[in-house]
Amino acid sequence: MANTNPVTTWPVWRMVIAVGVALGALVAAQQASAQPRAGGTLNWLVNPITTGLVPLTTSAGGNTDIGPKVVEGLLTYDYELKPKPLLATAWTVSPDGLQYRFELRRGVKWHDGRDFTSADVAFSILTLKQVHPRGRATFANVTEVRTPDAHTAVLVLGKPAPYLLTALASAESPIVPKHLYEGTEIASNKHNTAPVGTGPFVFKEFVQGSHAIFERNPNYWDKPKPYLDRLVVRFIPDAVARAAALESGAVDLGNAVIPLSDVERFKKLPNLTVDSDQWPYWGNHQQAYFNFDSPVLKNIEVRRAIAHAIDVNAYNNVVWYGYGKVSASPIGVAMSRYHDSSIKHQPYNLRQAEALLDAAGHRRDANGVRLKLRLLFNPFLERRTADFLRQSLARVGIDAEIESYDFATYVRKVYTERAFDITAESLLNTFDPTLGVQRVFWSKNFRIGLPFSNAPHYVNAEVDRLLEAAAIEPDESRRRQQFVAFQQQVAADIPSIEFGANPNITVAAKKVRNYAPTAEGVRGSFADLYLAP
Repeated sequence: MANTNPVTTWPVWRMVIAVGVALGALVAAQQASAQPRAGGTLNWLVNPITTGLVPLTTSAGGNTDIGPKVVEGLLTYDYELKPKPLLATAWTVSPDGLQYRFELRRGVKWHDGRDFTSADVAFSILTLKQVHPRGRATFANVTEVRTPDAHTAVLVLGKPAPYLLTALASAESPIVPKHLYEGTEIASNKHNTAPVGTGPFVFKEFVQGSHAIFERNPNYWDKPKPYLDRLVVRFIPDAVARAAALESGAVDLGNAVIPLSDVERFKKLPNLTVDSDQWPYWGNHQQAYFNFDSPVLKNIEVRRAIAHAIDVNAYNNVVWYGYGKVSASPIGVAMSRYHDSSIKHQPYNLRQAEALLDAAGHRRDANGVRLKLRLLFNPFLERRTADFLRQSLARVGIDAEIESYDFATYVRKVYTERAFDITAESLLNTFDPTLGVQRVFWSKNFRIGLPFSNAPHYVNAEVDRLLEAAAIEPDESRRRQQFVAFQQQVAADIPSIEFGANPNITVAAKKVRNYAPTAEGVRGSFADLYLAP
């Protein structure tokens, strides 16, 4: 019987060609899938629920996530925090560090059709200096912004600002249209919730607490980007419901939206990817702040007792499921060039905590209670954070009553009404301590109604001096010494309990590509994001 196997009857050269063709087709298919594909709608899950869409007067999550899709900054950054062009195409810094000259991108239009010019840059920088929680420090040394022509902006400083060139990302220092903001009350301007920008997506709709819709900007300066036709932002307050939406495919992407207890299970789901990369521009960090305006917490021994009662390593295991990086200093381990690793947490010691509270005159009553405190937490954090703190303090006779609020109410309670004793927060280190850390411990940044500023109302003249010196110190070694001295002084005063870098878990459908090509992570523009077939 003749051998009818077609493979064995082929000459060797035909076999080679056939295999080559098959491999070539496979490579071509892989290359095609790696090429950006135009079209489609991204359903993006953002938490916490936000009341605004532009990070102009706030550094709050939500605003900083969504805003850069519409409004842009002068620069963006690679994962080594090296600046790259965005609205600025070139820049120079004078030898004395007192002038920053930016050449602006030509031919850029605002979404309403007006030309983008240097006047918009000048207006935005000087506005951020007045109304942004970190911008007040970022641009504190900026005395004027010169606009010699429509495509040149020169920031003139009275003192050096060694961090400034890294502070110009879209989520940090957005450039907004002067013609729509000038002469208005900035905080209540309608374009904070209906933004007009230069970015890859155009605002269409915002239903607070439900969703926001953005469509492709057909006139975007960086054509053929963006690749998406539409971006739908969804707000889901319940963590279990958020996880279900991702698992079912109802949403395609979300950062810090699922319970950490679900991470290992999600890693096994075939339709999803789980990414735990930290984004260097933001420097995740979480902490609990004491309110120095609360009479009982003015006593450092009470604060020390509370610190002894909280086992931060157990916190990492219980609240963060071991995914965090514990750090006792307000400058976390991710910022290694300034972090002081010699600073340690108060040792976990319940007996010491009880003895300190007794000595401070807070003895247990008939019910075993020494104190009652108001315990708040930023809803960006899991409720488990507050539960852990409450249970820890209960062991030493402190009744910490948890008050749970939506995001807007939380911000008002802590930063306007000051109606708290301890608050668990999530204030990022960011890319430089002058911006991410100084805002909390600089006495001059205490301002009623300013979100994410000096929540403890901490005042220390030496800390002020060190922070102000580091903010203008061009010599890197001296700057490090100043930040180390700052950390040691803060650790001695105990205005906070620092937990360290919280996990950064992003869940994406397998089809979602290029969602975090820059150091800003999902707080970038999504101009490069596309949906694979």
